[in-house]
Amino acid sequence: MGDPKKSRRKWEGPGHPWIRVNLEKEQVLVGKYGLRNKRELWLAQTIIRNFRHQARSLLALPPAERATREKQLIQKLYRMGIIEKDNATLDDVLGLTEENYLERRLQTIVYKKGLARTIYQARQLIVHGHIAVGGKRVTSPGYIVMRGEEDLIDFYPTSPFKQHPPTQQGEENVQQA
Repeated sequence: MGDPKKSRRKWEGPGHPWIRVNLEKEQVLVGKYGLRNKRELWLAQTIIRNFRHQARSLLALPPAERATREKQLIQKLYRMGIIEKDNATLDDVLGLTEENYLERRLQTIVYKKGLARTIYQARQLIVHGHIAVGGKRVTSPGYIVMRGEEDLIDFYPTSPFKQHPPTQQGEENVQQA
């Protein structure tokens, strides 16, 4: 099983780290999704790579077993919100990119819901404990929000931002001036 203090990394870095096109693409994604470092991006790439690998391995199975496992994989990805439609095919799974995964991070959803002015402020609100999912405080910006939890994201009940969200505080200062 392994020693709990010696955990393994969950990501795999690029095979060729100094290819200019990949570096530029990574930098754009790090800025767009407000990631702390490229390790968070590589984690998303590794997870999506594993889902695509599972889909490819399903193609080699006998039709009866393939149908059940394919349905299970697609249902899992649909519940996670990575795939948009419930009746997707393996081609949809094979076409996944790391952006599909990054869109489901709590940091991205907090920003898209308008609870924060910028993607970086969304990260700070989460880390400082101002965001809750279903009433439970979540302090990890990389938390993957399931499809059913999306509507449950709000400020933590005791947070000062519950009464005065950061998006409204800036507007009040402008009105007073």
